[in-house]
Amino acid sequence: MDSARVIVVIPSFNEAESLERTIRALHAEVPTASVLVVDDDSPDGTGEIADRLAAADARIDVLHRPVRDGLGHAYLAGFARALDEGFDTIVEMDADGSHPADALPAMLAALHDADLVIGSRWVAGGSVRNWPRYREWLSRAANAYARVMLHLPVRDATAGYRAFRAQTLRAIDLEGVVSRGYCFQVDLTRRVVEAGLRVREVPIRFTDRIAGRSKMSGAIVIEAMLRVTGWGVARMLRPRRAG
Repeated sequence: MDSARVIVVIPSFNEAESLERTIRALHAEVPTASVLVVDDDSPDGTGEIADRLAAADARIDVLHRPVRDGLGHAYLAGFARALDEGFDTIVEMDADGSHPADALPAMLAALHDADLVIGSRWVAGGSVRNWPRYREWLSRAANAYARVMLHLPVRDATAGYRAFRAQTLRAIDLEGVVSRGYCFQVDLTRRVVEAGLRVREVPIRFTDRIAGRSKMSGAIVIEAMLRVTGWGVARMLRPRRAG
């Protein structure tokens, strides 16, 4: 993967205070990486900041979307652009700086023998900083529930810091993904596992945002619970293969 063309897809909505810092940190660690900012018509000027950065740096591009309709749809739009442009490796990364840029080289190296690499908070060596206890409990509980319901061999299926081989995304029927919120990450994880592809987790230190506001909401939690439950029930009812 050393010569692979890498693009980092960064969805943004009202991240004017964090976006430039996040991209600067990313390029300090992986200077050759391209960046695609997917902005959902941020009213705080995030899109204009992204345009300014792109005008000054050929490694940066911006995809403007006219409506805000969920993290999942923003990523799917970014994936489609990245696949159309022939990138070999596609990375998910938050705009708020919570995903440590210095972990990305290890994640990219792990793709040598994996199809999806997850930057994981809940494997040995992983951690979170500046999170209230209820957020940590919620994340751990959600991951335990997804692991049991979907039989996932993954400790952090809800993690949003990931690196995919392009062929992995082509193999998992992205057109069938309808998840909007954070359960989008669980959805992609289960599709990769069900396709028989290899998943590795690399420990990261997740640090809660220092600027802006979290997009987490009760509606996002409810969507995730309902979808994971539905997928789990469908899995249990699926006919077992003979032999």
